Amino acid sequence: MSNHPPRADREKQPNSRMCFVCGLQNEAGLHVKFYTETPGNVRVDWTATEKYQGYPGHLHGGIAAALLDEVAGRTVLGATTFRFFVTMKMELRYRKPVPIGVPLVIRGKLVKDRGRIAETRAAIHLPDGSVAVEAEVLVAEAPLQIAEGTDLDKIGWRVYPD
Repeated sequence: MSNHPPRADREKQPNSRMCFVCGLQNEAGLHVKFYTETPGNVRVDWTATEKYQGYPGHLHGGIAAALLDEVAGRTVLGATTFRFFVTMKMELRYRKPVPIGVPLVIRGKLVKDRGRIAETRAAIHLPDGSVAVEAEVLVAEAPLQIAEGTDLDKIGWRVYPD
């Protein structure tokens, strides 16, 4: 599993300590780094290892879903004032198998921000640019008991240097 070097035209988003997708200290986690390319548009460059395979040589569909879920939710970071979002609904289309060991580009796009609810899209792109998995995701602002009770320092929510 690796993230590719950052490009100067992107703004790095925060990571946390233990989140399965972005947690940098989660031993089982994906350690994904997210970049805002423009407000509402997020990009991840990531290569999966065998640790995350389903069928031999291919990414497990649940891991693909987790990646798309996180990318979709992060489209609201930088596009609006800081808010935590949770997924309300996610519709996935698995179009092609996702191979292990090749560089993938995962993109998310904010389609419509309605305030407490936002419509987003996300996709995993193969090296040839084709879409392997795509998602339409409806996210909602996190319930107050989650958002207000979150100590950002405690969870390590910050931008870490590469």
